[in-house]
Amino acid sequence: MVSPESREYFRKLHETPAFGADGFNLEDLRHGMGTRRPPSDPAAQCIPVERDGLPGEWVLAPGADPDVRLLYLHGGGFVSGSAAFYLALASHLSAAAGCAVFLPDYRLAPEHRFPAALEDCVRAYEWMRATGPAGLAPAAATHIAGDSAGGGLTLATLLTLRDRQRPLPRGAVALSPFADLTLAGDSIRSEAELDPIMSPKCLPDFVDLYLGDADPRNPLASPAFGDYAGTPPLLIQVGEHEIIRNDSEQVAAKAAADGADVTLEVWEGMFHVFQSHEPLLPEGEQAVESIGAFLRLHSDRATET
Repeated sequence: MVSPESREYFRKLHETPAFGADGFNLEDLRHGMGTRRPPSDPAAQCIPVERDGLPGEWVLAPGADPDVRLLYLHGGGFVSGSAAFYLALASHLSAAAGCAVFLPDYRLAPEHRFPAALEDCVRAYEWMRATGPAGLAPAAATHIAGDSAGGGLTLATLLTLRDRQRPLPRGAVALSPFADLTLAGDSIRSEAELDPIMSPKCLPDFVDLYLGDADPRNPLASPAFGDYAGTPPLLIQVGEHEIIRNDSEQVAAKAAADGADVTLEVWEGMFHVFQSHEPLLPEGEQAVESIGAFLRLHSDRATET
């Protein structure tokens, strides 16, 4: 049952065209997703850092354990987005999971095409394992999460770490991952009039700007085609009314077939990355609580090596 608050919010979202319906404007998208949205809790800490030219920001809610660390990879179609835009969501996740959240500003396309962003995410994860908000200190537990393009990068980072035989996180969370850049999902058509966030018209622009001449079936570009054997537990959340809903469903089915521990949550009546809209809708609160429970469950082990 969809809450009355979410029904009304969904209606209001439809009062303006979804992104891309009236043309692709990269400058406007970058401006909007580059704004700073501070945590709603004034007691939450935001700590800017930079490592080897890769900037980012730590977010710690009151009582969060700085040795339990979540790498959060922002959305924005691989061409926009910023750590600053996700501070509020990071604060909610930090409180729910009792962990420190690190938001890196990975390189964006088309200035830096695939696989530049992925390499930055791998580098950020390995740095986070060894360095916390207060400086050098090994993590007790690590996780990776992200939304939309960042959800796709979350999955690609897992596959890269596994393939390079690097230490893996305890768990991963993908919110509405953009994971099939061949754009073959049926939901692109079935949800075209219902998705209030993205128009199908914008998807080819995201793909072209990010991939250039790269193969969209490369599993590190489109993790829907990946092999998930040997990857850690995975939680996927997606809204019912998303043009890229099938990406989540395809990843979940592939991961399960490969023997991975995967949970798929399709949220009735919800839209793209509904967990990030402020103030949190009732479903947003419930989804964040589910993420927090998942991360806490998989943090309860001995110190990582």
